[in-house]
Amino acid sequence: MTLDLTVDELLTSTRSVRKRLDFDRPVPREVLMECLDLALQAPTGSNAQGWQFLFVEDPAKKKALADIYRATGTPYLDMPAPVRGDMRDAQMDSVLSSAKYLNENLEKTPVFLIPCLEGRPDGAPAGMQASYWGSLIPAVWSFMLALRSRGLGSGCVQQSGVRVGPDQRYRRVVAG
Repeated sequence: MTLDLTVDELLTSTRSVRKRLDFDRPVPREVLMECLDLALQAPTGSNAQGWQFLFVEDPAKKKALADIYRATGTPYLDMPAPVRGDMRDAQMDSVLSSAKYLNENLEKTPVFLIPCLEGRPDGAPAGMQASYWGSLIPAVWSFMLALRSRGLGSGCVQQSGVRVGPDQRYRRVVAG
């Protein structure tokens, strides 16, 4: 089922949902695949499409991944909030509160989508790194928009301050 939203309504109402995620609402595999099919239409650098997407639904794997995330996510979220001198400062308490809530409840989400890209941009010039990540981010955003158009919320979390590649814990958890 899709919502009757204009493009403008879809774009202005899609947020990273944290406190309002419905942990008890199952997400059918067919809906995930529809949304992924739409996300794969996103542009990529050099039309390479060197991405892969992993869906994690197993509760034990989600818990293990959430614990790894929390190992650096919690200290990051406990750092003093930056002061920017603009409207973002007024929103920071709310943003941090919702981010901490998701950090504490991450494994309860029905499905994790882990977007992956071939290779690593370590040491590459800034422009090449921007192209590398710029090949993935549009697909992730398209996936979030597709979910929203179907009445589903999503959140986007990143691992702050760590180099995930050398950390084999993620791969071991997903591989089982």
